[in-house]
Amino acid sequence: MIYLYSAQDGEHYRQLLQQALPQQPVCCWPQPVEAAQVQYAVVWNPPAGFFAGMTQLQAVFVLGAGVDRILRRDDLDPALPVIRLTDAGMAQQMLEYVLYGVLHVQRRMDQYQRQQQHRQWQPVAATTAGQTRIGVLGLGEIGGKVAQALAAMGYDVAGWSRQGRQLPGVADYIGEQGLSPLLARSDILVNLLPATAQTRGLLDGQRLRQLPRGAALINAGRGEQVDEAALLGMLDSGHLRFAMLDVFAVEPLDSVHPLWRHPAVLLTPHIAAMTLAEPAVAQIVANLQALQQGEPPQGLVLRQRGY
Repeated sequence: MIYLYSAQDGEHYRQLLQQALPQQPVCCWPQPVEAAQVQYAVVWNPPAGFFAGMTQLQAVFVLGAGVDRILRRDDLDPALPVIRLTDAGMAQQMLEYVLYGVLHVQRRMDQYQRQQQHRQWQPVAATTAGQTRIGVLGLGEIGGKVAQALAAMGYDVAGWSRQGRQLPGVADYIGEQGLSPLLARSDILVNLLPATAQTRGLLDGQRLRQLPRGAALINAGRGEQVDEAALLGMLDSGHLRFAMLDVFAVEPLDSVHPLWRHPAVLLTPHIAAMTLAEPAVAQIVANLQALQQGEPPQGLVLRQRGY
């Protein structure tokens, strides 16, 4: 049996899974099931105790790329395979989101917006793509595609990852020793890192200060990776010019949080790359069949790595 939990569109996912796997029963929460009969779980942020009693559970499929919450659960056997989505339509969405932020900064839209509020007519010197240095933190399935696409558009792109990754047109910065040089050459810093113990709090005040004066931050990774108080201080002082933020340490963002009203901040409610049902289900089905045939699935999470 496959048991599905998705607070939104759960029945739609169930129908797609059942159509793709007609020989296997697919049930969707809150439909009650016998926990001991569940062999596979397909979930996104299930409630506490969801996995209790699932003694025959063979694998957990996550309806997204982030797995930090799943890995921290105390009702899930750490020996069980956890498989995340590696793309499922999210890479294109992420590229669109990041490109919007890059153009907003490169074409000075943040400055013109402030000018409009004061009825000022003051053209600013143009900056070309080749003059715009972009640093991408995280070169996985999604981050790698974003970095390559920006490089193909003519931007000066560098990427940072723990182990390094050679990508066409993208300068490669690796590990702890590569982070400071990447920050120093990033007019626009794009954070697409997964949530791990090593990335939590990575962009603190000290590291944000290593960005060039007047730099911008686009954060579509995880909110807990950025020191929000330090970021506000950098924006207030003018060291950072602009921030486009899709993720936050606590979500939803508190209605009184100063980020809401800061003139140099553009906020979105964690929508940079949303899971698309059809490609997500196709990937889950392919991975489930790979597991059943004794083959390695795509997106298998390594717990010691955190993603």
